[in-house]
Amino acid sequence: MEICLKGKIAVVTGATGQLGRVMVKTLASCGADVAVHYLKNKDKADEIVNEIVAKYPVKAIAVQADITDENSVNSMRDKIKNELGNPDIVVNNAVIQYKWVSVLEQNITDFQSQFDSCVKHNILMAKAFIPAMIDKNGGKFIGINTECSYLCNENSAAYASAKRGMDGLYKTLAKEVGKYNINVNQVAPGWTISEHDRINNTEIAPEYSSKVPLNRRGTDKEIANVVLFFASELSSFVTGACIPVSGGTVML
Repeated sequence: MEICLKGKIAVVTGATGQLGRVMVKTLASCGADVAVHYLKNKDKADEIVNEIVAKYPVKAIAVQADITDENSVNSMRDKIKNELGNPDIVVNNAVIQYKWVSVLEQNITDFQSQFDSCVKHNILMAKAFIPAMIDKNGGKFIGINTECSYLCNENSAAYASAKRGMDGLYKTLAKEVGKYNINVNQVAPGWTISEHDRINNTEIAPEYSSKVPLNRRGTDKEIANVVLFFASELSSFVTGACIPVSGGTVML
């Protein structure tokens, strides 16, 4: 079976990141025109765009935005609409990085930054892109959550609490826009092997893997494959779901 996204338009936020770059390339490999979002790393975004258009018969553009700022997100929306069209697929992957410490030590600004990138980000993307999906009577709105929101391990409070807030947003949104044939779903990766690990030979992590029922770390491609499932018609009757891609570390 081949998954065909020909004629579809996708935008991936945080597309220059370790997981995002594989997601956007995977969608393009199945025929989708893609918008490669970045905040600061324009060179990487351009590199990804060039790689995609050289390899696949699709259109690709780089788009800059601060995903926590409404005007910036709306400007990105307008650029995508003008150069590609209104997206059928939105993948919200961007997140702000910060230092993990205990709740008592964590600066309150870190909780705010995680709320902004995990909850506000998704609200702004929904407000920007879902109205056009409603007009088309269909669309795929996909968020990248995390196993951390279920495990709630020590020192993860800012991240885990924000991602839990994101989960509530997605489930509510799924109920609100389902009547417009819009699927709203999440993917929750575990600690994933990415290009950074391959370059630095850090793929093997026995202490972590020993706690995973499948006894290994997942890969960036395995995360992208589940995103692809949600982006395709194979998931046409799935909404409000969150699939952990964690080798069994999280079971729902």
